Amino acid sequence: MHHLDISKLPEYSLPKNKVFNKKGRLKKKFYEKELLKLQIELVKLQTWIRNNNKRMLSIFEGMDTAGKDGTIKRILEHLNPRFARSVALDKPSDREKTQWYFQRYVPHFPAGGEMVFFNRSWYNRAGVERVMGFCTREEYLKFMRQCPKFEELLIDDGIKFFKYYLDITKEEMYRRLKSREKDPLKKWKLSPLDWKSYEHYEDYQKAKEDMFAATSTPYAPWVIVDANDKKRARLNIIRDILSQFDYDGKEGDYFADPNIVKVVTHIE
Repeated sequence: MHHLDISKLPEYSLPKNKVFNKKGRLKKKFYEKELLKLQIELVKLQTWIRNNNKRMLSIFEGMDTAGKDGTIKRILEHLNPRFARSVALDKPSDREKTQWYFQRYVPHFPAGGEMVFFNRSWYNRAGVERVMGFCTREEYLKFMRQCPKFEELLIDDGIKFFKYYLDITKEEMYRRLKSREKDPLKKWKLSPLDWKSYEHYEDYQKAKEDMFAATSTPYAPWVIVDANDKKRARLNIIRDILSQFDYDGKEGDYFADPNIVKVVTHIE
């Protein structure tokens, strides 16, 4: 990834005033044009996955307001909903709490020809459950031991698997939380736990680093995405997904900006 010629990315090949606003964020016009181009490629990818009976599974993690919902929404926007879907599970029921921890996630995994995107995942145990005390230390440690083995089985069975962590600063999180308070269309996203998460931002950072160290493996590495500019993050996540497949009708080489998307090196 570090040897890619980023000058080939539109953000770098076009004049800066055509791409970025005064705050250094992507301009809406450039973003929408580039997004449409990438969404056309996603439709081609879905057709190839469907025709070849492949299975794709992606999980999206990150602090509240990091942009998981919006990213998945743009990925799915023009895909056939019969074969591509988002999964966002509520807190476990009393019955589910007695099951093997990973059990409730498995029924949502893709069958042949399907693409599935988890908006939060089993990594709740390594993040919110650990920080907020929703699980015991023993449950947390068991999760950290079992998770790499669980994911190795997914990949061994032929599932194409991606793990994205959308990373934002504490200042950006505050700005987005305040924005949600004022927006009647986004107020439903705001819960008392969101502001508690903000107060525990540093604890989440520690939990994140521990999670990377224990669960970023050579076969299922974590990919950290700088999500402080939502638009730029979305484009680069889609590029990263496209770069992993050699599908029919693919136009050009797609790769993510290594300044935005970084693979976590596995720590033995």
